[in-house]
Amino acid sequence: MESFSSDLLPVATRATDWNHIYSRQLNHVDFTPADRHAFAARLGMGRLGPVQFVRMSTNRSNIERTPRHIRAGTPRLYSYLLQVRGSSVLNHWGHEAHLEAGDFVLCDSAVPHRFTIDDASTVIMLRVDAQTMREHLPAPEQYCGRRLRSDVGLTGAMSAMVEKLDAQLEGGFSSTYDARFARHLLEMLSMTYAIGFEAEPSISAIVRGRQADIIRYIEENLRDPELSPAQVARGLRMSPRYLRTVFSRSGEKLSAYIMRRRLEECARQIRNPSWHGHTLTEIAFGWGFNSSAHFTRAFREHFGVTPRGYRRSASN
Repeated sequence: MESFSSDLLPVATRATDWNHIYSRQLNHVDFTPADRHAFAARLGMGRLGPVQFVRMSTNRSNIERTPRHIRAGTPRLYSYLLQVRGSSVLNHWGHEAHLEAGDFVLCDSAVPHRFTIDDASTVIMLRVDAQTMREHLPAPEQYCGRRLRSDVGLTGAMSAMVEKLDAQLEGGFSSTYDARFARHLLEMLSMTYAIGFEAEPSISAIVRGRQADIIRYIEENLRDPELSPAQVARGLRMSPRYLRTVFSRSGEKLSAYIMRRRLEECARQIRNPSWHGHTLTEIAFGWGFNSSAHFTRAFREHFGVTPRGYRRSASN
């Protein structure tokens, strides 16, 4: 099992060097520790057939993959993230998944995401190429960014199995049956997700795919002040009517989704101490708003408090 540790890096450049290691070994991201001076992290990587196991232990950090990191032609990967120790939050596909020990969440490398990790956190990632994933989970987009709780269905049993497998790989386990066993593991994870979300209405794979295209387009263009349902329809070469019909299956209007996501991103930056030197207008305009009054009104309607009041309460 290949491993990397921040302890071996110079203190002065540790955070920057770690960002390069993570980006080179996994995905291109901005890896930002909360405390650059006390930052500590470790990666352990092994493989079981088509599944790459990655164990990451770190203290409080933020991992952000933005549209500029997602390059055309880069292989698309899906990752099952298992929170082993500590807690974290994944913002992805318009969802915010708060993870505790034993919880899973699915992440798509082709769509922007932000992973905020608390202190003393350990996460195991099971990374799979898109084709292999779809053989076992035909419409993975419907699950991306959504927390699968440890107390639901078979999730607890799968969490324990993944931890055990990771420990054996770290100890040097290998077998001629790796590929076959990995595919059984993916099938069991697929069933775990199906059971975990079985109460939800059935939607065809075609509609799921088109919904995924719409959400991906929005997430990639969320900062564009011209983003609107009409622009989404043009960008995806859909008729406005078909766009509305497809997205309505999600239970939310497209314009409402765009507004909610912009407000969520604004709120995240408002409560982030590193953005306290920026005005509320700067933050709002950075996420596609072009009117301070409109932003303030929409923010108050969504969060029940003005942006200024939200910033004040976040600072206390």
